[in-house]
This record gives sequence, C-alpha cells and structure tokens, in this order.
Amino acid sequence: MQHIARKRFGQHFLSDGGIIDAIVDAIAPVPGQHVVEIGPGLAALTQPLVERLGALTVIELDRDLASRLRAHPQLTVIEADVLRVDFDALARGPWAADAATPDALSAPPKIRVVGNLPYNISTPILFHLLQFVDLVQDQHFMLQKEVIDRMVAAPDTSDFSRLSVMLQWRYALEDVLFVPPESFDPPPRVDSAVVRMVPLAAPPAINIPLFSELVQVAFSQRRKLIRHTLGRWLEAKNFAGSFDVQRRAQEIPVAEYVALVQQL
Repeated sequence: MQHIARKRFGQHFLSDGGIIDAIVDAIAPVPGQHVVEIGPGLAALTQPLVERLGALTVIELDRDLASRLRAHPQLTVIEADVLRVDFDALARGPWAADAATPDALSAPPKIRVVGNLPYNISTPILFHLLQFVDLVQDQHFMLQKEVIDRMVAAPDTSDFSRLSVMLQWRYALEDVLFVPPESFDPPPRVDSAVVRMVPLAAPPAINIPLFSELVQVAFSQRRKLIRHTLGRWLEAKNFAGSFDVQRRAQEIPVAEYVALVQQL
C-alpha cells in the first residue's frame, strides 16, 4: 500500500538515488558501528545504510511507517517522538540491562546519529541531542538549507544567530551537500542541505543553562546594541568584569560569549 505523506509530521520522502548515494558516502558507515537514524520514512536512506552496517536502529513516530520498518530483520525500530528519546539509554543498549555488570557502569561505545529531520521541529531536535553530545561520535542531518546556513555562519554576517553560537561552542560544523526540492516526494518549498556535526574533543567548560540564557538575551533584539539587552542582564547579575556592549549580538564571536559566561 502506498504511504501518503503526512503534513503534520512534516514528511517529505527522499527519492533521488544520486543524492542518497552522496549522503551515504558522506556518512561513510562501517560495519559494527552503532548508528541511529531519525525519521527513516520509506527507508530510502535506511536500506543503503543497513547494507553497509549490518544492523541499524531507527526512530520513527509515524505508526504505519514503524510497522513497515519492523518487517526488516536488520532494523531495531523505536516508535517514538525523538524529542522524548533518552539517547543515553539508547547508547548503552544491552549494557544498561544489568547495572551490576562492569560494562553497565563504564562509558558505552559512542553512537553516530543520522537522518532527514522533520523541518518543522529540526531546531528542538538539535537542542535535544545537545544534551547527549558526550555519547555521540558525529551527526549527519538533512535540514532546510537556511537552517544550516545559520548553523555554520561566521560572526558579523546576517545568518549568525543564537543557533550559530549554541552549536558552534560544542561542534565543528560543515555544510557537505546541497539538496534541491525535486529530490523529494512531495517536493518541499525550500532548498535543503546536509550538515556534518562533529563534537569538539576538548570543549570549553561552561555552565550550559547560564550560557543558553546569556545567548538568548543577547539575540532577543538583534538589531539593537546589546547594551539594551545583554548589558542590562549583566548589570542584574552584578557582573564586575569588562565586556564591550556597544555592539550587536551578531558581531560577537563565539569565543567571546564563552569567555563571558566563564567569567560569570
């Protein structure tokens, strides 16, 4: 039976064989690796991945698609909203079953996360995964191109945003592939791209909730000088250090935001 794309799930199914091959090549899966695919859909990416890996874990919210995927003997299917998935438990897999074993107490093998993310909730998914970044080897995601443009943007450009800062402090980011609308069925109304996200080996030590609050305040009125927003916030925090607030949020490099929260 043909599956009809469901608008409420933001479903657009990848159908271009050349693009699929290019994405799999970019991921470069190796047999034995623990790979998790978010939103496998009609398995366009799933099948070539599992052929290289031997086994694959997939997370699918759509009940009908999850039922189809369970018929595949090499797939472990998690039917759930990805925003509710505990990737720590998922990474530990069988090690978590018996907390008395030494393996259960040690760090699990790192997972690789891939997928064609639903564009309507892509940013919440990225922030959800940020909680589990220590468990991740790398991430490869298809996203709306304008989102990836913001993810990889350099300071003092129009695309540099809260998303840029919140991801660049923790990942090395690379736009690896452009994907036009006609590569999907049904085609979306936007261009897409594939991003590679590799967690930094030695990230700066910061208070993440405080950093998130700081960055959100800084970009809350991005057209204004930050003395109107972040400057007042720093005064309320009794900040005694030195920080130039005669700038706009997008003019400040990630390293300066990191250094500021470390002073706080």
